[in-house]
Amino acid sequence: MLTIAADHAYAARLTTSGETAGPAWYPERWTLDGPEPYAVPLPLDQPEEADSDVLPLSDGRVLIRRRVAADRHTFSLLYPTGPGTGELFLGSLDCPELALLPPSPDGMSVFALLPGARSTGIWLVAGGAFGPEHVADVPGRCSGGAWLDREGRLLALDRRMPGGGPVKTVVVDLGRGGEVTPLLQIAPESDDRLLLADADSGLLLVRSDAPGRDRLGWGVLGSCLPVRFPECLRAQDETLTPFAVQPGQMLMPESCAVALRIDGAAGSWVGLWRPAGRRLHQFAAPGGWLAGSGFWTREGVLHLPYSQEGAACAVALLEAPVDEPRPAVTKGTDASTATPAFGVCKPVPLGQAPLTGRTAPG
Repeated sequence: MLTIAADHAYAARLTTSGETAGPAWYPERWTLDGPEPYAVPLPLDQPEEADSDVLPLSDGRVLIRRRVAADRHTFSLLYPTGPGTGELFLGSLDCPELALLPPSPDGMSVFALLPGARSTGIWLVAGGAFGPEHVADVPGRCSGGAWLDREGRLLALDRRMPGGGPVKTVVVDLGRGGEVTPLLQIAPESDDRLLLADADSGLLLVRSDAPGRDRLGWGVLGSCLPVRFPECLRAQDETLTPFAVQPGQMLMPESCAVALRIDGAAGSWVGLWRPAGRRLHQFAAPGGWLAGSGFWTREGVLHLPYSQEGAACAVALLEAPVDEPRPAVTKGTDASTATPAFGVCKPVPLGQAPLTGRTAPG
């Protein structure tokens, strides 16, 4: 797995030397903002455990989370120092479960979720002044995580309340002490999860079983228009997972190109789609693609990192294809078989009060 920084300048992963005595895991940092990508190994005296997490910062340092005991996690920053690797210890947290959130938009902060019996703690584990700092508690068990703004203040989480019930996405305002706002309330008993969000356009990619089975849909942050479930994203034997949205499309969510990982019996490949289009374009992934990783440029070029023999650190480029023109709006005189603009599923509400009408936590 390769994790890419918020500004796409760096990426990081755990990799292995593949020695005959057994795999020796170590962190590796990729530089992606130069003329050619290159990798810098960051090994220490002892190999890492395979279940450690790494996450790059915008200054080139790499955070590593290690489980050192059943209920103890430590955090350090790694950085190259000439021929060796430097390490700055940040602190530790005692908890049975911990999950790092996606890279923060500010590029220098790293947050983690600590699920508990009745609430989930949000901790700042890098970027604070005195080691790990408690930021907020959210009632219920939270998972996922997507940033909704460029400041790293509005965090969307998928939450199930204590005692059970459906999963609903809520927004946690970290600038207001963890105030909670409903975001996805598609149907009363449906599981509604946010998969991906774009801060520029407001485009949201969601997964919900409101249509009767789990389907991919899209909506717009703060909009009163319903979530749409395009028929072209309805997969029977494959799993579709969005992983990157084209940035810079201000006020034009329908024009954003979206990259999806498609998993099926034949392996993993790449899907490209726009809300304004009516087709999922499918492409073979480069050999050695670090599946599910990649990012768009503003101009609509998808960068797909891969690693293979002879190219240990490389990026393949894929341009978003041009969609067919949308059919004209019917005026009552067109043929009854005219193609609808979007999928055939009946749309359902995006949210009762997206990012408005704030409530106290819980």
